[in-house]
Amino acid sequence: MAGAFGGPNTYIQRGGEIRKLATHVAPIGKRAVVVMDRAVEASLSSDLRDDFDKQGIEARFATFGGECTTGEIDRIGRLARDCGSQVLIGVGGGKTADTVKSAAVAVDARIVIVPTIASSDAPCSAITVRYSPNGVFEESVNLPRHPDLVLVDTDIVVQAPARFLVAGIGDALSTWFEARSNMESRSKNYVAGGFPPTRAGIAVACECHEVLMRDAVLATMAVEKKLFTTAVDNIIEANILLSGLGFENVGCSAAHGIHDGLTVLDETHGFLHGEKVAFGTLCLLMLESRPIEEIEAMIRFCRSVGLPTTLGDLNIRDVSRSAIERVAVAALAPGESTFATPVALTVPLVTDAIIALDAFAQRIAVSA
Repeated sequence: MAGAFGGPNTYIQRGGEIRKLATHVAPIGKRAVVVMDRAVEASLSSDLRDDFDKQGIEARFATFGGECTTGEIDRIGRLARDCGSQVLIGVGGGKTADTVKSAAVAVDARIVIVPTIASSDAPCSAITVRYSPNGVFEESVNLPRHPDLVLVDTDIVVQAPARFLVAGIGDALSTWFEARSNMESRSKNYVAGGFPPTRAGIAVACECHEVLMRDAVLATMAVEKKLFTTAVDNIIEANILLSGLGFENVGCSAAHGIHDGLTVLDETHGFLHGEKVAFGTLCLLMLESRPIEEIEAMIRFCRSVGLPTTLGDLNIRDVSRSAIERVAVAALAPGESTFATPVALTVPLVTDAIIALDAFAQRIAVSA
């Protein structure tokens, strides 16, 4: 009998909280490198500089390069090392978070993540995903440490385009279904080298799903109008915290594996991580031969919030078997999370599941 549970040291979610970022960072370290997404740099950097100065924190600011690559991680690491940084702070989306987490571990600095969008569950985990410079998945890396602080300012998240929140819903949608895969296949989670999931981890994954089913549609409608409601607050927490704790403490499977496979197709590079994961989740249900009612319900759920349900929705017009086989081969690369799926996996089977899901979703579209 064994189990392990991991997560960030502290998670804070509140409107206006970014004004207290320097106060939260001060006890962690007095020299920091702040890595910012271009999208928020102009609006946030000046105030952050002033706040760090007031707290006596020597802060060096850098612009994120746009992709979590080995080269970008090394660049930020060198900058932190040159500055003698004690803390690395990532302000932006999931790829910024992953880059900062990896660079901080490399230079033995503390980690602070400030998500400005709720598009993925990357901020809370000790896992990073690395891509090639042109956006093709390369590897997932398990880090030895979690972030010391994850600070979510809901005022900022609500002002971002609604598409980001919807993508986060797509990423979070996979959490319970992939947890179920891992439990049925008796796979290990991603904590401390891999352990059976705790009841706490399973409960978090289940609660993530319950929140999505209850609040996602209302939250999406509100954020489209830049409104902050209880449903929005709940979905931000589900996308970032519940999904982050859920996937790491129970595990991923073919939803993320198929996402990784989809990145080999150039047509998908304009889509967000969570959008591709949502489609991968539907393919996972088809691959596992779940009840038709469940598959149809999740197709309709995805449609209700604007997530892709067909290959065409991902701009994949070439649905030839050879093209989809490329996705399946990549999804079954050594070390992929796809292997946690409780099915005897082959390239033909994964290929067929993707094509079959696409056909079924198109039929649902016609009958809707």
